[in-house]
Amino acid sequence: MQRIRWISASIRTALLCGAATAALAQTPPADEPGWAKGRPKANQDAMRMAPVPAFPIPTAADKLPTAKFKLPPGFKVETFMPGVLDARELREGANGTIFVSTLFVGQKVYAITNSGGKRELKTIIDKMPMAAGIAYDKGTLFVATNTKIMRYDGIDAKLDNVGEPKVIYDKLPGGEDHSWKFLRIHNNKLYFPIGAPCNICDPGEYAKIYRMDLDGSNVETIAAGVRNTVGFDFDPKTGDLWFTDNGRDWFSEELPNDELNRVEMKAKLGQHYGYPYCHQGSIPDPEFGWGKKCSDYVKPAALLGPHAGSLGLKFYDGKMFPAKYRGAMFIARHGPWNRSVKYADVSVAWPDGKGGAKVEPFMTGFVENNTYLGRPVDFLVMKDGSLLVSDDHAGAIYRISYTGK
Repeated sequence: MQRIRWISASIRTALLCGAATAALAQTPPADEPGWAKGRPKANQDAMRMAPVPAFPIPTAADKLPTAKFKLPPGFKVETFMPGVLDARELREGANGTIFVSTLFVGQKVYAITNSGGKRELKTIIDKMPMAAGIAYDKGTLFVATNTKIMRYDGIDAKLDNVGEPKVIYDKLPGGEDHSWKFLRIHNNKLYFPIGAPCNICDPGEYAKIYRMDLDGSNVETIAAGVRNTVGFDFDPKTGDLWFTDNGRDWFSEELPNDELNRVEMKAKLGQHYGYPYCHQGSIPDPEFGWGKKCSDYVKPAALLGPHAGSLGLKFYDGKMFPAKYRGAMFIARHGPWNRSVKYADVSVAWPDGKGGAKVEPFMTGFVENNTYLGRPVDFLVMKDGSLLVSDDHAGAIYRISYTGK
């Protein structure tokens, strides 16, 4: 009888331990941020890496890295406007006003005015988180956060008091990861992305480029399988849409590459560019790529480097630069945050007429001793043909001109 009671007690103990183990197994792990999904937990070097924030305050004008930048012969760069905290997208108004958006740190939209040859920087929208997406069209400034798209009509005459905007679309999913916007207007349509809500995951209706009418109606998909694009523009010759796309993180330090992609606007829209199944057109994802073929997705036009942080893209349609640059794309490689060796530059890409492109560095000097001095974001071709470049890291805007000397 004692033996039976001992066995019964042992069974009860085992059952209780088993139940406790099962309960522990069912306890979900602490949530990790989307950018960390896929990070190798056993690698301490990787575990120490995290997104690099922009400077909390702009760099003083005399401390900017302008003098350290290197460009091809005949080009020069100068500081156009210092003290622009978190400078991101650049757009020009009808009267020569330059509008500048911000992202995490600034939470503002600026206007740079020019009166009597003197430039002035003023905040026209303040305390608006993720006010990254801006576009200008016929007197209206469009502003997109991660949750909605708004329009400020008659903006050129309202810089001192822009008033309340008209919300044209409030169905953006919000969130943190890749949720900020980049806007471009083409043929009376407003184009915007919804980035993947994670580093690597099944994105559902995320990871796409959309377009809508300027009143927020008739939303349609232009491209799918786009992890995170923060820069696109239209080829003035063909009308095709070209966009940068940031590759997934934590695959390795050298793979995958960011992509430069093309959407043939006269072909079938809504084609799939690979994410999360295939990266850089040739590498199946180790988790989501099973049973998929990279040949089923649109191939990149060119590769832009591992974890390059490729952001703004602008076709050069000015006349100041030499003929070889007219019709070329300028691309801001913002630089990697989860790669041991850092790099950043302004690159230039030439379409080859066959769907591909040739890419080479144009403006270097953003990194010194493996530390960022600046990080390029976006471009604006000025009426005189010069090129503005925003730098959210140092909080400045630079002007590139060609003198031929």
